[in-house]
Formats: sequence, C-alpha cells, structure tokens
Amino acid sequence: MLRFFTAGESHGEALVSNISGLPAGIVITETCIDRELWRRQQGFGRGGRMKIERDHARILSGVRHGRSIGSPIAMLIENRDWQNWNESLPVGEGDPEKHKPVKSPRPGHADLAGALKYNLPEARYILERASARETTARVAAGAVAKQVLAALDIEVLSHVIQVGGARLSRPVGFEELRTLAAKNEVLLNCADEESERRMKAEVDAVLRNGDTVGGVFEVVAHNVPPGLGTYANWDERLDAKLAAAVMSIQAVKAVEIGDGVLGATSHGSAAQDEIGYAGGEDAAGKLRSKFTEFTRAGNHAGGLEGGISNGCDIVVRGHLKPISTLRRPLGSIDFATREPVKAAYERSDVCAVPAAGVVGEAMVALTLAAAALEKFGGDSLVELRRNYEGYCEQLRTY
Repeated sequence: MLRFFTAGESHGEALVSNISGLPAGIVITETCIDRELWRRQQGFGRGGRMKIERDHARILSGVRHGRSIGSPIAMLIENRDWQNWNESLPVGEGDPEKHKPVKSPRPGHADLAGALKYNLPEARYILERASARETTARVAAGAVAKQVLAALDIEVLSHVIQVGGARLSRPVGFEELRTLAAKNEVLLNCADEESERRMKAEVDAVLRNGDTVGGVFEVVAHNVPPGLGTYANWDERLDAKLAAAVMSIQAVKAVEIGDGVLGATSHGSAAQDEIGYAGGEDAAGKLRSKFTEFTRAGNHAGGLEGGISNGCDIVVRGHLKPISTLRRPLGSIDFATREPVKAAYERSDVCAVPAAGVVGEAMVALTLAAAALEKFGGDSLVELRRNYEGYCEQLRTY
C-alpha cells in the first residue's frame, strides 16, 4: 500500500516527506524532484518567501544508485528562512521575549479554529503547520509518485484555467501541457497567451489594492487505463479519493471532476459521453483510448464513471479561494483582550493558483499511483510492469 506523510512547519528548520509502499527499481533522482519543487515556487503573484527559498530535496533513505529499493523513502527539504526564526521558534524553551505571537486571527485561515481546538492562547503554532508551505513536502512525494506512474506510461500535468474573473478561452490539448511544464519561465501557467494576459491584469489589480485573488487550476492525467478504483465500496471510489486529495490542499474550497458543474445544469442527453466501437477502423471525431477499441463522443465524465477510470483522460479541477492573509487586513479580535482589531499580517502571496496546480498534480499523482499499485501489485518494477502489461493485453482482447 502506498502511503505518505509530511512533517515540519512553515518557519521551522526543515520539511520532511516520507513515502512508503513503492516497488523496487523505480528511477528516482533529486534532480527530478527539485524540478517539481521549482515549478511549485513559480508564478506571478507569489510572495517574498519564494525569493528566499531555493527548495532542494535531500533523499535520506529508500533510494540507492538512483533507484528505489522497496523501503520507505525519506526526504528532507531545508528552510532557508529558518535562520531568521531559530530564536523565535526553538525546540527547547528558548527566550520568551523573542517569541513572535500571532495576536489576532485572520478570517479564512485556520488561526481561530485551531487555537480553540488545541487550547492555545494565540495562533503562531497554528499558522506554522497550517501554512501552505507544507505543500513543498507533498510536491516532493508527488514527484516520486510521478516516477511510478511514468513506469506505466501515465503522465500528470496541470494548467491554470481561471484567475479572478479571467478564464481560459479555448480547449487545451495534453501536448500543450507538456510544453507548458517544460518552460523555464512561468507567469500564470496558462497555455493561452491572451487568456494569461487577462489573468495577469486581475493579479495586477489586487496587488495595487492590497488584496488577493483566487482561481481554478485543472489537473489532467493522461494514459490512465480503465479499471482503476471501484464502485463496490464508497471509500474505494477513485473519484472520491481524488476529490479528497485535491480538497486537502490549503485554500481549495471546491473540487470538480470533468464537467461536473456544467453537468448539474444540463439535461442527461447532453451530459453523458456516448459510446462507440471502432473495431480497428478510424474513429474520426471520437475519443479513442489506447487500451481498447471502445470510443467516446466526449469526456464530460472527466475519465471517471461509477468511481472507476474509463480510459479517457482524468480531469480534476481545484477551485482556490483568495489567500486569507491581506496587506489591508480584515477585522478580527485580539486574542488577549477580545477587543476588535485588524487581523495579523505576515508575508504572503497575492495569487497562488499556478503553485496550487503543481500541488494538485502531486496529490493526483499520489492518488493514482496508490490505485495503480493496489490493482497491479508487485514488489519490483519488473513484476509491476508484467502485471500491468498482462492487464493491457486483457483489455485489448476483450
């Protein structure tokens, strides 16, 4: 069973990422992981923290000579900003005079709810763990999961389809997403230049006003075979697992699979993907899976039907609310006096939608890798590939 967890705080010494349940023989390099970490740090509207950090994952265990060995993989990502906080957040008692309390909770953040839950007098420790800085460790684990999927020819990429009121104006193919991911300069990770200019104007406007802006990212998983997940039990449905994984990302408040939102206002005759059979013939105008001769007239379902992958691209969208830390703070209360004050402000992003998309890739990749390993099994890459290829042959001869 593939499992992962993260540890660490926003201004702590380091973040830790641990992933277990991988077969032996998967190619894993720090360079590959660092590329994903770099992508997460990019995007117009990112805050000053990204000018400090140069995220690098140091693999501590589970990989030797560039390949997984079947044991848990542990990775350490040091926080450069720790040098500015080591006296404020020591592991030991330290000097109380150097502590930096968060005296007023921010609306929309975990500050108040967390302080109430853990019976803490202020929100510093809540902020430190609830911060989206934690997603750095998720992206490191996701980079490893992507290598598992790559061994099965599955790719997972993302792009931004909306920032504020500016929305992508045309469909985007998967080859365009590959081109986008390979760029060494990232603005808002939108595949269409004109749409991206309108998105940038949205960020510019809130930047001038001391505000923040949210948006929508789309994650696409390509070459996923039909049959991952199941309808048999509610907690084993792949759509439910993907929705939970993406919803767990900080500031995501809604998740959509395929044309879920549009489908809710459509008639059934327009919302389903009609099925055909090519039988070796050209399926012009139809979506044709590489795994079977069955075709689809579209992909309204986003690659998932009944909790099971159906062979089309899996499409998951995360709707990201505006970041809750504002340079022009909203009203709040003082933890100590209960008097009305402005909410606390700490260095933050203006727009984090492109970064959230990369985190979305990681969460989708981890979910799909777990589903693939559950279905195909194997303690080594050779065994995994053999089981996978046997299943693909079963699909071809169905």
